[in-house]
Amino acid sequence: MAYYWFKSFHIFGVVAWFAGLFYLARLFIYHVEAEMEMEPAQGILKKQYSIMEKRLYSIITTPAMVLTVAMAGGLLYTMPDYLHQGWMHAKLGFVGLLLFYHFYCGRMINQLEAGECKWNSKTLRLFNEGPTLLLVIIVMLVIFKGQFPTGATTWLIVALTVSFLATIQLYARKRRLDKEKEVAEAAAAGKEQVLQS
Repeated sequence: MAYYWFKSFHIFGVVAWFAGLFYLARLFIYHVEAEMEMEPAQGILKKQYSIMEKRLYSIITTPAMVLTVAMAGGLLYTMPDYLHQGWMHAKLGFVGLLLFYHFYCGRMINQLEAGECKWNSKTLRLFNEGPTLLLVIIVMLVIFKGQFPTGATTWLIVALTVSFLATIQLYARKRRLDKEKEVAEAAAAGKEQVLQS
């Protein structure tokens, strides 16, 4: 019975942890893009994003991570044979990468608040996809266990990565074209005003 309690709260923790990580990276993108705003909007937005990032990280994301890890410990305590299986070693390795990502997000919160972050919004969009790839791999390891489809998973990860990169490039192009159109329309409106006066 303890196994099912640990598993239930482990799944709850994973869902909350990933929700926090996904939204946190999105806030980083908005925070960096606030640099393009004029004052006082820039200062207001950056301050608000800093508050949101800190609260999300400390109130939701980190407690969810602690719950996930604690319940995983409980699961391994009730099923110690898992520690002798290769798929579990691989899973723990990917969870280690996820923990690194989590703590790097904490560091990035401080860098953004101090104005020391060197990442641009395009790079942060790539950074935002890291947990997605890790989630796919971890879930597949848990589902398939010893029959992990290495070849199919490799192609799936490559396809996801290519689609993420293509989407980010297309979105960046769309934003650039929208900005150019906006500037051209503003210039045309200004020229028309000059001609009318």
